Amino acid sequence: MIVDNRGGGNTTIGTAIVAKSVPDGYTLLLTTTTHSILSNVTKTPYDPVGDFAPVATLGIQPHVLVLHPSVPANTVQELIALAKANPDQLTFASSSSGGTSHMAGEVFNMLTGVKIRHIPYKGGGPATIDLLGGHVQMFFSVAVNIVGHVQSGKLKALAVTGDTRLTALPQTPTFAEGGLKGLDVKTWHGVFAPAGTSRTIVDKLSAEISAWLAMPSMQEKLEGLGFTTMISTPDQFGAMVRSELGLYRKVVRAANMRIE
Repeated sequence: MIVDNRGGGNTTIGTAIVAKSVPDGYTLLLTTTTHSILSNVTKTPYDPVGDFAPVATLGIQPHVLVLHPSVPANTVQELIALAKANPDQLTFASSSSGGTSHMAGEVFNMLTGVKIRHIPYKGGGPATIDLLGGHVQMFFSVAVNIVGHVQSGKLKALAVTGDTRLTALPQTPTFAEGGLKGLDVKTWHGVFAPAGTSRTIVDKLSAEISAWLAMPSMQEKLEGLGFTTMISTPDQFGAMVRSELGLYRKVVRAANMRIE
């Protein structure tokens, strides 16, 4: 396996290369939830569904809503009440415009009817630094960026997206436990092949990836990086992407989002 990192364009450059590659099973795309988001907020040089054959998911990272300690809210309901009493005064950071941390904040706004202003950053590191300094009030972050700061008391974790609590933050409830259902924004990592790749090749690749993910040593390694292993068939992965495209389309329209 040769890794060819093609950064830039919020993943569109590397994704477009795979979309135009020969569908022989030798060129694959490893990408994230951004694949389900970008076409809703900007014009992409590919169709996220029509130009790809889903192969397999690898794992997911839930998002943790972390607050600066100065914010006077210690539960989800207290934060909602605070935001309603101070419309457009609170701010949330994101690691990029149109990314999953941005979407999590906009879904929170949509579900609760509050208006918390979005402040975009170029990566989770700069967002975390400004949150620690109190320049923004909150951040929907993947765990790896913030667990140490929560454990040291420099940040407080309010809730986690998804169905289960994080092993690294067992005292932090899920949003559903905090009384807010429907906030299930997550960062998944998955593999696609170019459209037109034979189903025999796709199924073979999917089976090999699933067997690799089922290894206890690999699950332990991924969990140490803040992932939860996610094994799926090509059809299950494709259905998830199509469902997310519809969800994020609604969020983008509600928030009037656009990236040039």
